Amino acid sequence: MKKYILALITVSLFNITNAQETIIIPNSSDSRVITTGVPFLLIASDARAAGMGDVGVATSADANSQQWNPAKYSFSLAKSGIGVNYTPYLSRLVNDIFLGNVTYFNRLNDRSAFAVSFKYFSLGEIEIVQDEFSEALIEQPNELTFDASYSLRLADQFSMAVALRYLRSDLRIQAVDANAAAASSIGVDIAGYYQSEEEAYDSFNGRWRAGFAIQNLGPKIKYDDGGRENFLPTTLRLGGGFDFIFDDYNKLAITAEVTKLLVPTPPELGTRFEYNESGETPGFQEDEDEVTLEEENYIIAGKDNNVSFAKGVFQSFSDAPGGFSEELQEFTWSLGAEYTYQDSFAFRAGYFNEAEEKGARKFFALGAGFKYTTINIDLSYLFSASKVQSPLENTLRFSLVFNFGDNEYDEY
Repeated sequence: MKKYILALITVSLFNITNAQETIIIPNSSDSRVITTGVPFLLIASDARAAGMGDVGVATSADANSQQWNPAKYSFSLAKSGIGVNYTPYLSRLVNDIFLGNVTYFNRLNDRSAFAVSFKYFSLGEIEIVQDEFSEALIEQPNELTFDASYSLRLADQFSMAVALRYLRSDLRIQAVDANAAAASSIGVDIAGYYQSEEEAYDSFNGRWRAGFAIQNLGPKIKYDDGGRENFLPTTLRLGGGFDFIFDDYNKLAITAEVTKLLVPTPPELGTRFEYNESGETPGFQEDEDEVTLEEENYIIAGKDNNVSFAKGVFQSFSDAPGGFSEELQEFTWSLGAEYTYQDSFAFRAGYFNEAEEKGARKFFALGAGFKYTTINIDLSYLFSASKVQSPLENTLRFSLVFNFGDNEYDEY
């Protein structure tokens, strides 16, 4: 019995003299904002959607449905159409940064349609001067996409669509790095749209609308073999709305939408130190601590976001360091309204909200539209409601839509 007691005392003394203490110091610069490559894809390029607070996945079909939900083309009343959009960016600082977009769609028959779109984001001209004797070099970084979609009505009230997108980002400065090259990738969209028949209520007729879209599913984008890989802005959009049809002249459409980036949340990182209480151990001084391990970028909370794009989609629903409450903060929401008179005049308003910790984008939007024969003219204006000022603050966006064969198709 004495032998067992002696052994227990010996083990206890060994643990005391070799005890380790772990200290983790969080990184003070950690950000909860999710960043991606080619973020210009998240900018609303058409004035109609922008005037309703970036609402578009469940609104009625128009020529610019390609950016929001190409499945809506199967419900277009026009045979075909062209949308041309122009959005100034950082207009309060410069005048040569802009986003341009051109879209063409065509209904093949009663049940199917296709569309193609080209989007171009110019970052203006950058003048590089090496010294006072050298001639200035002009660089024009830019990003662009080209996409094509096909939509098919699977039932009288429901359609789906797929889209394939090519992305190219040319942001490297050739004058600084002679080996600079543009980065590229591909993305896929999957979308669906529901539109009910017009139903009679007590004092008005009405129609329900709903839509979803998963956008920019594709490989990460990077500029060179040794560079960092960036996720595409893979996005989930869900929306619903209702049309109040008061008579043949007056209609009010209300639409709500929620959006989430399907991209992993950056984990909370820190530096981990382990100290060993040395005691009489050789190489140590008595009653001193010595660092035995230092590990930077130690994950305190959350999950490693260095994963494939496919795994990142699923991981994005459960990897926020703050748990479920932070996951909810990663959803943005918007609410928009559109009043139309005789299908010729439109007045729009909307609100967009994003959590403070996830970017703090909050803004009100106003818009208006005018239709003359086959031409639609739309414009929108944005008012920031956040301490973080929007790059689109006080920006007027313009859209032109040309519809051909208007009212050639019935809704059902």
